[in-house]
Amino acid sequence: MSSIKSQGAKVYKCTMLAILMLATLKPFAQTRQKLDFDKSWRFNLGAVESGEKVTLNDSKWRVLNLPHDWSIEGTFSKDNPATPEGGALPGGIGWYRKTFTVPAASKGKLVYIDFDGVYQKSDVWINGHHLGFRPNGYISFRYELTPYLNFGGNNVIAVKVDNSVQPNSRWYSGSGIYRHVWLVTTNKTAIDHWGTYVTTTNVSNASAKVNVQVQLHNYQKAPGLMISTKLYDAAGKPVSLAGEALSAAKSKDTALTVAHTLTVKNPVLWSVDKPYLYKAVTQLIEGKTVLDEYTTTVGIRYFNFDADKGFSLNGKPMKILGVCDHHDLGSLGAAVNTRALERQLQMLKAMGCNGIRTSHNPPAPELLDLCDKMGFIVMDEAFDCWEWKKATYDYHLYFKEWHKRDLEDQVKRDRNHPSIMIWSIGNEIPQQADSSALRIAPELAAIVHSLDKTRPLTTANDRPDTTNKIVKSGAIDLIGYNYHQFDYAKFHDRYPGKKFIATETTSGLETRGYYEMPSDSIRVWPTSYDKPFLREGNNVSAYDNTRPPWGSTHEMTWKVMKKYDFLSGMFIWTGFDYLGEPTPYSWPSRSSYFGIIDLAGFPKDVYYMYQSEWTNKPVLHIFPHWNWEPGKMIDIWAYYNNADEVELYLNGKSLGIQKKTGDDLHVMWRVKYEPGTLKAVSRKNGKTVLTREIHTAGAPAKIELIADRSQIKADGKDLSFITVKILDKDGNVVPDADNKVNFKINGEGFIASVDNGDPVSHDPFKADYRKAFHGLALAIVQAKEKAGTITLTASADGLQGSTLVLKSR
Repeated sequence: MSSIKSQGAKVYKCTMLAILMLATLKPFAQTRQKLDFDKSWRFNLGAVESGEKVTLNDSKWRVLNLPHDWSIEGTFSKDNPATPEGGALPGGIGWYRKTFTVPAASKGKLVYIDFDGVYQKSDVWINGHHLGFRPNGYISFRYELTPYLNFGGNNVIAVKVDNSVQPNSRWYSGSGIYRHVWLVTTNKTAIDHWGTYVTTTNVSNASAKVNVQVQLHNYQKAPGLMISTKLYDAAGKPVSLAGEALSAAKSKDTALTVAHTLTVKNPVLWSVDKPYLYKAVTQLIEGKTVLDEYTTTVGIRYFNFDADKGFSLNGKPMKILGVCDHHDLGSLGAAVNTRALERQLQMLKAMGCNGIRTSHNPPAPELLDLCDKMGFIVMDEAFDCWEWKKATYDYHLYFKEWHKRDLEDQVKRDRNHPSIMIWSIGNEIPQQADSSALRIAPELAAIVHSLDKTRPLTTANDRPDTTNKIVKSGAIDLIGYNYHQFDYAKFHDRYPGKKFIATETTSGLETRGYYEMPSDSIRVWPTSYDKPFLREGNNVSAYDNTRPPWGSTHEMTWKVMKKYDFLSGMFIWTGFDYLGEPTPYSWPSRSSYFGIIDLAGFPKDVYYMYQSEWTNKPVLHIFPHWNWEPGKMIDIWAYYNNADEVELYLNGKSLGIQKKTGDDLHVMWRVKYEPGTLKAVSRKNGKTVLTREIHTAGAPAKIELIADRSQIKADGKDLSFITVKILDKDGNVVPDADNKVNFKINGEGFIASVDNGDPVSHDPFKADYRKAFHGLALAIVQAKEKAGTITLTASADGLQGSTLVLKSR
């Protein structure tokens, strides 16, 4: 960290008069400008000779808006080089070009292009000049365009994306410029890229210190230069201010770090239940001119990991109740969409989840923004491998050259997010058993701690025994366990005085809506991949009773986790099903079975187990469906809370009362099937809490469309997720319905994708039809940029259709 003194400049604290002047200052010149640069790119799939040349004729290239994932538009095949583990979709080489102008008035300023993420191996040119190469598909990066621009005239940006050498990932990566792009213009003297670092100290309910460190770029002789930071509360009211006057630097192009501290009285603390956010606005001022303004989100909180007591937030003991998730958004692919991310987090929050692990790479910035706003504790992860490979052509090929730059960029970008409370420098690194870890782990830890000393560091270890060389290196602050849940209780025998985090747990396998009896025995599919524990159609029973050899069922892990205070928290594998890694790797499956929620966003039954354990809201969930062969013995499970007992009725006749005993997480009845109505009633102290009914469904008769939101923004990006239900004449979901549903859309929207949650389906996601899977399907409608109505019509042979009208504004 450089200091003002080390830069040969002196810092003089502002007088109270100067601070008051800063508080009322109005900008007289344009400060930084950050423009959405996503629109109107031209795209070509395939190699292009001299694709960077300004004179290239790209008039026949496809015009599209970013973010874009070309792989999700492809055809599923086990012969695609990515293999089913990589999602069985095509990769390749893609070119993007955009012609744009920069106003002549911007001459004399600095112009940058910021990429939030490009998968992978990107080369970028401006007006034929090569700006650089970045191999990491998940990292954010910036290039300066200024020296090569035609101010007031046309400019051509060209990006080559190479995802042709595969397999390079152990899950679905997507391909292309799949995150947002920004065009940033600043004055020559300005706050640097990711140029603020905000920490909170001395936090209590009475007061807190907000420490602001500001990195200035191109600091040069400028009399009367000042810098200030004003803190605003969530209502936009200023609550604190600090500022400084700066003397002139010795020469131009000198970086300068400035630090000041604001005091906040009676702060509202950020928590998972009340994620209160402040806003710090930092201004760089010359005389009466604001040269730059930079806004940083601030959450005031303190937390601790204790070897014996586990995790606490703002002094309150609690467990991190988290999930792991890959970056894909189901049928939308890897192309980031804020609403799709928000929907996922809303569903997890309703389940009681309070933590997210970004498996196994830096996430989209939008995810972290949402976690700040919605109250999630984040484990921000950097690498899936170091110098040894996991996939044939993965990041190990670039680790030695690029790990320092990539890790620094990740930490600088993310360190102001109050939601982040753990850094992870690796997932299941093969070198856990090799002496090279004694060299690499301390180096990575030093990089992180040089930029942020406020958060603990971990690695996700699938070999967490005392031979682990990463642990032996002393580089990590939290001992991360991937699985090994039956060793949790003996953690302190293995690592006396150390702190625990379950970085990855469970790996339960389930297909939504598919059930096998009996349900009361644990099934482990064999370790041999050619003999997976799957039934016809590659289905896995949705009772929580099937696990891989390394993992456990959901109930098994949670029973252990909830028992011991020193077990600070867990991240379940996974919150949502994801593309790729179709454990147990059996084609024609092309997506995972691990999710608590399926790929389309429909909860599996175990979702309600967590909801009953992790929330205080009343829960009563009974399953399975009630359409079976007459006389078949059916296991009925119930998840419930806030009650002493559950009574089950079949066609009005009581089948008895069940109560959880010991560490039970569900109750069960074994019932001979007869058609009709299954009813469950939960009671507390003899009073009814909740009632649930399941009816035998008749033949498919009609379609029902249900929108998660009937009004969306006319911004070209917002989404409405439409649940498609196949119902009988009485309105019951038909549990085995697989009718093909056709969609038509009119007005100011379009169908972004379709899905049904089936891990085996090879139908395209970019389509106007979808077969139902266990009675459900999904259509995702995306707004155009003009306000108006959107009409979606669904039809199927032999069924009564349905029409839904949305509003975009």
